[in-house]
Amino acid sequence: MSADQPNKQPLDRAAVAKVDPSDQIADVLSLPDQLRDALFKVASAELPQVDSPGGLLVAGMGGSGIGGRLARGILGDQASRPILSAAGYSLPGWTTSETTVLCASYSGETEETLACFEAAGIIGTNRVVVTTGGTLAQAARAEGVPVIPVAGGLQPRAAVAYMTVAALEVAAACGAGPRLTTEVDVAAGHLEQLAGEWGPDSDEDSLAKSLARSIHGTIPVIAGYGLTEAVASRWKTQVNENANQLAFASVLPELDHNEIVGWGSAGDFGRFSAVFFQDSDDPQRITRRIELTRSLIEADGGSVQVVSSLGQTAVERAFSLVLLGDLFSTYLAVCNDQDPADIAVITALKKGLAEPE
Repeated sequence: MSADQPNKQPLDRAAVAKVDPSDQIADVLSLPDQLRDALFKVASAELPQVDSPGGLLVAGMGGSGIGGRLARGILGDQASRPILSAAGYSLPGWTTSETTVLCASYSGETEETLACFEAAGIIGTNRVVVTTGGTLAQAARAEGVPVIPVAGGLQPRAAVAYMTVAALEVAAACGAGPRLTTEVDVAAGHLEQLAGEWGPDSDEDSLAKSLARSIHGTIPVIAGYGLTEAVASRWKTQVNENANQLAFASVLPELDHNEIVGWGSAGDFGRFSAVFFQDSDDPQRITRRIELTRSLIEADGGSVQVVSSLGQTAVERAFSLVLLGDLFSTYLAVCNDQDPADIAVITALKKGLAEPE
């Protein structure tokens, strides 16, 4: 099918099953249950209350690390201390013994996170681990570090509920923010409703399916602000891994100081689309910026989608967009005839890194 022609193929359960032999869609639809299970698993870890004036640092990569960023966005102004992320082999130079470090690795074998775990131990920080097991869990238990368990059998990126709830609960345990257990439980019920509205059994013109068709054949650039900044990154990486295509994430208002100029010639380099997130807590100036930026991009021939979060609490609103993005990117995989579980190039890279230099 030409990229210039609208994709009319069905995006129902049968269509998804054709490209999804490992049933990744089931893991997406189980997000509400995963939120509830995540609360139970954190409770089972019996986290100590350790006051950390230096705040919380979440060390993790990819689908494991995004939980810390989502938690920071959810807490927003409720965060009473810094909540930051480290994505790499080292901790920031300002990390001290007064910082709590949450090391997040689904497999427990992520080499960057293992390096951060060791560095945090040398510094003398309060450490917590969230993982399914592996080397990280073994090292943590050997050193008496609390381990938050995660359900096994998932793609690491499908464990977003576990990683986000772990970060929220550790933030509360170290004095960086309030506990949001009630909000998480309520959000799970909200997501069950949305899963019915957007899932594979929904109407063919449901929001998630319509977005996939609209964006199919383009390179999406997804922009957020505040609560939705990390969600934009989540959508970007889900499109990368599920749909096997490029996508990019941006942040408002920064993009209006540079990136907006590039949209004038975007059509000379390829087919691009823009997605802007709106949230009920966004300042009026951000809402106005989205309106003006959309009009200017569309004037240059760019396709623009504006997507609103749904729900009352920050947890509900953030996870409404997480669920929507997971479903949208899965439907985009159908449009691309791509198995959403196929990440062979990442596997090849890890194999190469494991070989002697």
